[in-house]
Amino acid sequence: MRRPTIYDVAREAGVSKSLVSLVLQGSGRVSDASRAAVEAAVDSLGYRPSRAAAELAAGRTMLVGVLIDDYANPWFVDLARGIGHVLGPEGYRLTVVDTATMPAAEDPVEGMLSARVDGIVVARDVPEQLLATAAPPLVVAGTRDRIPAGVDAVANDDTAGARLAAEYLLALGHRIVAHLSAGGGAAAARRRGFEEVIRAAGGRVVATDYGGPATEHAGFDSTVRVLAEHPEVTAIFAVNDVMALGALGAARQRGIDVPGRLSIVGYDNTSLARTRLIDLTTVDDDSFGVGREAGQLLRARMAGGNGDVVRLALDPVLVVRGTTAAAP
Repeated sequence: MRRPTIYDVAREAGVSKSLVSLVLQGSGRVSDASRAAVEAAVDSLGYRPSRAAAELAAGRTMLVGVLIDDYANPWFVDLARGIGHVLGPEGYRLTVVDTATMPAAEDPVEGMLSARVDGIVVARDVPEQLLATAAPPLVVAGTRDRIPAGVDAVANDDTAGARLAAEYLLALGHRIVAHLSAGGGAAAARRRGFEEVIRAAGGRVVATDYGGPATEHAGFDSTVRVLAEHPEVTAIFAVNDVMALGALGAARQRGIDVPGRLSIVGYDNTSLARTRLIDLTTVDDDSFGVGREAGQLLRARMAGGNGDVVRLALDPVLVVRGTTAAAP
């Protein structure tokens, strides 16, 4: 059955469409008789005003775009929850676009701009198109290779978090350790912080040079190679929890006891790491908090705020669980 439109209401009430719009907007410029006729027609037809149309008429869509590059990583889920925690009560809806799963011919940025989003949280490297066009307010979430001048950004202190992991492994007696790295600004910062601490203490880091996305498959393959080439390694620090899961799978396949023979540390403290089955020692980068702060920054910009550019770095916390122990 076809849903009634504003034109049906106008026809039923015997008035113009513009007058129906005035009644729906609560305008005082409508006579009591006309208002009563429109309200009766609305009730009779079961008409519900289009929220999207009303918002467009007001010059906004109440849509916020979130641009990511790997929805398989639970970090993005916690990030989106944090953004929604701030913007949801304001009436905003999130539209999330994962650039990793889109056909090459599709342009995710153009899609968001066509949807007339009121603001965008960019949780990946910032696409050049957003810098070369009249885009809505932007906020960058997470550590990125390059953050445009004049754009607010919030992340966790990735270098500090990696140092926490390194100091913890050293305290457990590990001196020959591996680091599973990946591409991107956050991965570079984590590798730098981890290597600095281990080497300053006289330890040795076997670091992978993989520069692709930080997936479970990549973590598995990297760990198989590291353990085959460097059996002396007693601990692995993965650039994120997803790669750490791959490391756990590789250790299990090779019959290596975790944590008795090999300790494994992840990063992000995702929902997977917190499960009792996996019980992963990891660095909590407060991804929900990153999303919350990004939402607050974006809300201020969408409201017309034009103050100083804000750059926030949240403090990470080490969470010790069951995948780490003293060096054998």
